[in-house]
Amino acid sequence: MSRIRRLSEGTINRIAAGEVVERPASAVKELVENALDAGARHIDVVIDGGGRDLIRVADDGFGMSAEELSLAIERHATSKLGADGDAHEDLHNISTLGFRGEALPSIGTVARLAIVSRARDDANAHRISVEGGHVGAIEPAPGKTGTSVEVRDLFYATPARLKFMKSERAEALAVSDVVKRLAMANAETGFTLTSAGRTLLRLDPELPGASGRLARLGAIMGRDFAENALAIDAVREGIGLSGFAGLPTYNRGTAQMQFLFVNGRPVRDKLIVGAVRGAYADFLARDRYPAVALFIDIDPADVDVNVHPAKAEVRFRDSGLVRGLIVGALKHVLAGAGHRASTTVAGAALGALRPDATAAPMSAYRSQGAPSRGFAEERGAWQGAFADIGGHGARVEPVMDSDKDTGSASGIDRPLGVARGQLHETYVVAQTADGIVIVDQHAAHERLVYERMKKAMEAQGVARQMLLIPQVVDLDEAEAARLAARAEELAELGFVLEAFGTGAVIVREVPAIFGKLDVEGLVRDLADDLSELDEALSLKERLEEVCGTIACHGSVRAGRRLTAEEMNALLREMEATPHSGQCNHGRPTYVELKLADIERLFGRR
Repeated sequence: MSRIRRLSEGTINRIAAGEVVERPASAVKELVENALDAGARHIDVVIDGGGRDLIRVADDGFGMSAEELSLAIERHATSKLGADGDAHEDLHNISTLGFRGEALPSIGTVARLAIVSRARDDANAHRISVEGGHVGAIEPAPGKTGTSVEVRDLFYATPARLKFMKSERAEALAVSDVVKRLAMANAETGFTLTSAGRTLLRLDPELPGASGRLARLGAIMGRDFAENALAIDAVREGIGLSGFAGLPTYNRGTAQMQFLFVNGRPVRDKLIVGAVRGAYADFLARDRYPAVALFIDIDPADVDVNVHPAKAEVRFRDSGLVRGLIVGALKHVLAGAGHRASTTVAGAALGALRPDATAAPMSAYRSQGAPSRGFAEERGAWQGAFADIGGHGARVEPVMDSDKDTGSASGIDRPLGVARGQLHETYVVAQTADGIVIVDQHAAHERLVYERMKKAMEAQGVARQMLLIPQVVDLDEAEAARLAARAEELAELGFVLEAFGTGAVIVREVPAIFGKLDVEGLVRDLADDLSELDEALSLKERLEEVCGTIACHGSVRAGRRLTAEEMNALLREMEATPHSGQCNHGRPTYVELKLADIERLFGRR
């Protein structure tokens, strides 16, 4: 008797459903992608019980006829790979979000599924239902042009899956995340998301182009991102990269504000983690992450979107080219930002100046211009905050009349203004045309020295120091091969190694700037970087760390008294130096407060 047997059709369908429909958010993703592929201009998503009790996705796309409805719930039936036979069923040239034809039949296998659809050229809508894999008859139904898919009692046919579901709130958040990612990629489509009768998301269609995309990103990622985002537009060897990257001083404690879209498809890919980390390595500490939304347009033949059952991952034919494009484009826009720091820096400063950071702003306490009962108390608090000014910790220099240091009659029209004084021999206070700037003199000069060192290293190369006794480091075979393959790149950074038999490398030279170095530890870190991120970030970061330490010791220290000429020279060099708005760890080197903000602090507005 044969021990090999065919699985039943029902078991096969449930296995397929388990791959495609992992949780309610997976079902929502598949249904919304179908709506987008159908040309929808507006998509309504309704869930209840975190999506376990109800999921309804309605769109105004081109809809389906009665004949198409019966095909839509069959496995591997699709409208997205051509209609003229095998010649057009090219799995290497996918230009739609869905293409496998598994979503609807998979959902129908594990839930109660009902579809109502009306094609644009049909007078009537039709309905079909599927419950636990059993297909009902097609019947006429009321409905407008487009498709409405309703899923009830998800996983009722596979109750074992229910115990792996998270709380209702967690599942609703996962659904929201899916809808937001798809909305970010499709700014010209409107979206609404309702959970348990409460509207979680309402997005109107945006205009085509970069401005519409930024408006959509701002609606989802926050207004602060929109105000502190740098536009990206780059092309390399036929691959286009667009989107927006946040200023370094606008950073987060996790990578949750980093998004990658490939041909309109939201994907999660380790490629973006390494590329973004490499591009921002000069500006952020290892535990801080920038906010970015990157859109890659690439020939579908050069990317495989079929490597993951839920199409959440992709594989590029030339991942090195894509990584280089991302790093180069990000570094270019960051350099173009000059000394600019994020607007959130000023907001944080103003919040810190308020007696109660959680209290409403001063204007909220005033009615029709009359002072409120708390005005006197708050005014006293402001006076206390500035009580040190005029004491031993503050010093005011005479205003300079010549333009030799300021570049204009007064220097006020410069971006960082003209120096007016120094507080606690640490902070330079400057006046601009519409506000004031406070500069941390040590942090600012540290960045300036660091940028000079980087330029010198780029011009002259990294000086090497030969090891008296070359060091052999044992690794596994794959790690050693990866390091040997990148030997030329590592040599440019002053780190010379080569393969040494099977599963080992020998290190002959290291960057002279390092001094004493744990060679074995660095080699193993490099191997991990190349395995996880495909980039030798450990070596670059250690070089930058040493340069940063040298820059720190060689810069103007806090506590040093500066003359007016020195203060203004510092301001002018900051304006001329890229990245001078933040130190090497992403902290701001200066805070700018607009006059209107200051007036609001004192109740003048």
